[in-house]
Amino acid sequence: MRIKLDRTVCDGFGTCVVHAPDVFSLDDWGYPSLAAGNDIAAADEAGVRRALLDCPAHAIVDLGDPVPMPAGGEPGMARNLGPDAPWTKAANGAAALPRLGSVLVRDPTADTDDDS
Repeated sequence: MRIKLDRTVCDGFGTCVVHAPDVFSLDDWGYPSLAAGNDIAAADEAGVRRALLDCPAHAIVDLGDPVPMPAGGEPGMARNLGPDAPWTKAANGAAALPRLGSVLVRDPTADTDDDS
């Protein structure tokens, strides 16, 4: 778990220190800071989640688990490590529009009336 503590939003209630005293500490003015950084150990995760839910100012943000970014440079590879949507040829030789998930992308300029 990775979190962010936004001290500009915090009102200094101190509930985070009550729920996760190993993660948060109060400064001389009563405002919290992260004692051990943004990456939260699994042992402290329950207390931090409780602090996140109980923070009246919503000053704690869950950033999710850190995701390693690919080194990049691979042509045709998106950041999700999956291949790009395939482009195919239609029967008339023109490039067909790709399918995104289960939704067919339609050409907005194409005539969709089947009155013939």
